[in-house]
Amino acid sequence: MTFNALLEGANIDPAKVVVFRHRPTEPELNRNFDWIVAERPDLFDCYQNTHNSRTESAVKRARHVASFLRRGPGEAVFVGLYDIDGWEDLTSRQWAARPLHQELETYGMAGASGGATRETIAQFKLLETEFLEDWKRKLIIQWPGLERSWYRWADRNVFPVLAIAEDDLLARDMPVWSDISLTRAQIAILPRKWCDALRQWRGVYLIIDRSDRRLYVGSAGGNENLLQRWRDYARSGHGGNKHLKDRDPQNFTFSILQRVSPDLPQDELVRIETSWKTRLGSYWPDGLNDN
Repeated sequence: MTFNALLEGANIDPAKVVVFRHRPTEPELNRNFDWIVAERPDLFDCYQNTHNSRTESAVKRARHVASFLRRGPGEAVFVGLYDIDGWEDLTSRQWAARPLHQELETYGMAGASGGATRETIAQFKLLETEFLEDWKRKLIIQWPGLERSWYRWADRNVFPVLAIAEDDLLARDMPVWSDISLTRAQIAILPRKWCDALRQWRGVYLIIDRSDRRLYVGSAGGNENLLQRWRDYARSGHGGNKHLKDRDPQNFTFSILQRVSPDLPQDELVRIETSWKTRLGSYWPDGLNDN
């Protein structure tokens, strides 16, 4: 079985299909990219709806984009087939000022370097189709030729189907709670399974400012527990805490120091939190806890 055979079986002409194998070259973006594709289709659309001038020229001649995501060497996972419904020319300033583009920069995208010097950049309107709906994020193909050639015309290549996984390949398994270490940006794109677990977990958490290794210790035992508390930081950057307000939240790393029983009294949770503050030396001025 080949991917082209699947296209033809759905009456889609491979000569009109550009095939992408997305593989971000920025290390941080690459680490976050599975979650972006799975949890934030709006960000993924922003990522793939503009291109360098050579790729842009190819997409303008196509009718469809077949998007895949890098897997292992020479492999790719199917994300979706998109109809190309025209495009809009943006100035380089308009392109770089798009809110979703700027949000992608917080996940490690290089920013405006790729289009800052171009007079106009085409922003394509890509409409996701139901093609292979049940196999999205499960179908694995072999990517022919050189991996650095990240886009191909479907009809000029052969893409053998290697496997169809039972489960979503982008749904990364959640580690044990003591191994969790998340950035502020990652909290905003957590997989649903992770959110479900954090919503149930009460306990004491740690924030490390990577710029100077200072610590902040807090506790979460209210509505939606750790998930709600960490999302407060993702939204505001400081969660209302005095000594976090003047710091760059992009430098924060979140982890769990101790989980506690769901029915533990609040005053006991506060006592455990205070014990961690004392043992770790997180009180101001050495740390970031005011009290």
